[in-house]
Amino acid sequence: MAQWTSAVGPAQLARQLNAQQQPRPAGTRKPPAYRALADGIRLLVLEGRVPVAARLPAERELALALSVSRTTVAAAYEALRGEGFLESRRGAGSWTAVPAGNPLPARGLEPLPPESLGSMIDLGCAALPAPEPWLTRAVQGALEELPPYAHTHGDYPAGLPALRQMLAERYTARGIPTMPEQIMVTTGAMGAIDAICHLFAGRGERIAVESPSYANILQLMREAGARLVPVAMAEGLTGWDLPLWRQVLRDSAPRLAYVVADFHNPTGALADEDQRRALVDAARSAGTVLVVDETMSELWLDEDVDMPRPVCAFDPAGATVLTVGSASKAFWAGMRIGWVRAAPDVIRSLVAARAYADLGTPVLEQLAVNWLMATGGWEQAVDLRRTQARENRDALVTAVRRELPEWEFDVPVGGLTLWVRTGGVSGSRLAEVGERVGVRVPSGPRFGVDGAFEGYVRLPFTVSGPVAEEAAARLAAAARLVEKGASSGGESPRTFVA
Repeated sequence: MAQWTSAVGPAQLARQLNAQQQPRPAGTRKPPAYRALADGIRLLVLEGRVPVAARLPAERELALALSVSRTTVAAAYEALRGEGFLESRRGAGSWTAVPAGNPLPARGLEPLPPESLGSMIDLGCAALPAPEPWLTRAVQGALEELPPYAHTHGDYPAGLPALRQMLAERYTARGIPTMPEQIMVTTGAMGAIDAICHLFAGRGERIAVESPSYANILQLMREAGARLVPVAMAEGLTGWDLPLWRQVLRDSAPRLAYVVADFHNPTGALADEDQRRALVDAARSAGTVLVVDETMSELWLDEDVDMPRPVCAFDPAGATVLTVGSASKAFWAGMRIGWVRAAPDVIRSLVAARAYADLGTPVLEQLAVNWLMATGGWEQAVDLRRTQARENRDALVTAVRRELPEWEFDVPVGGLTLWVRTGGVSGSRLAEVGERVGVRVPSGPRFGVDGAFEGYVRLPFTVSGPVAEEAAARLAAAARLVEKGASSGGESPRTFVA
């Protein structure tokens, strides 16, 4: 019986391998072709971009797709088998594996296990500790309001009526008249987008996404069977390339488009009001449903930021724009409360489909968020969050500029992430070696489609002071090891060491 659970086609694997190619420093020795191919496949597995237990193409098929000899592919496969990254069986083919002692690669950006925090600086997860004392106060307030709900069945598929009303009032206060019937409370923003994808985009449907985009959402959409259509961001932090968006929506006619207009993850870009209006018009003309992720919208970090109106202001009825919000970024990642704002008929469809998913969102956490918003605690907690993120951003920017002056980035005025061009160093290899020297960083290809952004990493504003300085020093050490491996023609390290 075959041991593989999925398959990677030759054209797909060739695209991912070709996207890894980086210019080699002058005077460095080029490794043998089979070695470069084996290293490329191994990195794809370690990055999680090729799943473990995925059947690889036959040697002849991959050789044709890469325009190399079959001998080169055979030698690469043999090297991977020797290293424990490939298993084979006559008649069943070859499939990816990880050697004993290596953790299974993450497909997204999962938090580092708590037992590893003492020896590893975690730059993988863009989340800050809870803004106390507001978490404790919110939970205490929720417990006081819980008794009446404890006498019910506890299932509220659309969300607690009190929280739906509160969220509707907050949208109305922002200039977008909203009824509670236009709100569904979800288990985090991921739960909201998962529900939207299942309702609107069946397997094989096209979804247009920013390029780069949030890695976990891209993976969610892939696993839902979507065909992702990447649309490049404009240069710098200037938001969207509208002519390109119009072309993609017109030519590809995607069923959905997913965008982050407010302090985009990972670049930090802020789309201006004209871009928002134009993108809504383009989506409406193409018949595309526009999913707008607002999870970062309250995280402006500089006092002089002039926030544009929300994207849903240009589609107040919610027929074209589905807005997703969450408490996880602005308040705390452990507060798994999200929401969708849309037309009432869309909300009814989402609620009906939910009966076959998670049924509803935890009552106590909904009460906690409602308490925060009703008492003014939300605004005070978010203000504390902005202060933390601003101080962390400034410390990280200073440390990276000192330790890695050849790295390039624009400093965003909001959000939680810095999108960094690594001066020609492979982001995948940097992430791999970083684990060895004690810093965990996600490489650029996690945020792209088919291996794009090999020359980038994402750095979140989660560390400050001496920890930010040490993180930058470890990144610099990892970059030197990667460059040393390239200059010697040697192989980059194959193991994760905490």
